[in-house]
Amino acid sequence: MVIVEIINGPLIPFSSNDDRNQDGAELTFNGRVRDTEHDKAIDALEYEQYQGMAEVELTELAKEICQKFPISDLFCKHRMGRVGIGETSLHVSIWSQHRKEAIEAMDFFIFELKKRIPIWKWAILSDGTKVPSDCAH
Repeated sequence: MVIVEIINGPLIPFSSNDDRNQDGAELTFNGRVRDTEHDKAIDALEYEQYQGMAEVELTELAKEICQKFPISDLFCKHRMGRVGIGETSLHVSIWSQHRKEAIEAMDFFIFELKKRIPIWKWAILSDGTKVPSDCAH
């Protein structure tokens, strides 16, 4: 199963589920805003999306990951707008029989998300200046 949400406002994480007898791994990732971006102090990050396309593309990527890796479910929430330091901007949960495939799927999913999904991130510097934030990791 795939669940994808793009949200304006604070993220509420997907809840854990102890009724999953077939899955031995539940891997959760929370991407949080650091207080620096490219060695510069920031006040926040601001996320923008290609409205109507980002969620469709994110859903397609999640389905692709479920086909590429032996995982049961992939749930993803991505936040838009201004996100303060320490707040969660990305929440992903992956369920699988074993941890190895969950870890590999998570790494690949986040890498591809940053590369392919039309979501842009801006760093808000302490003087109010917005600068593009480009993840090269």
